[in-house]
Amino acid sequence: MPYRSLSELPDAVKDHLPHHAQEIFKEAFNSASEEYKDEETAFKVAWSAVKKKYEKNSQDKWVEK
Repeated sequence: MPYRSLSELPDAVKDHLPHHAQEIFKEAFNSASEEYKDEETAFKVAWSAVKKKYEKNSQDKWVEK
């Protein structure tokens, strides 16, 4: 199920990732969802894409690398 907007993202994404990271997640998820037809794989791909540009800091906040 592709996400049409950031507001449709899961709470774990919306509540914790910065806006740009949410955009990365949504685009990667939608692309992987179309390619692999498997939601679990799409989530893994999306989180991997986020982790290429963002990381958790010592305060457990997602920040750009």
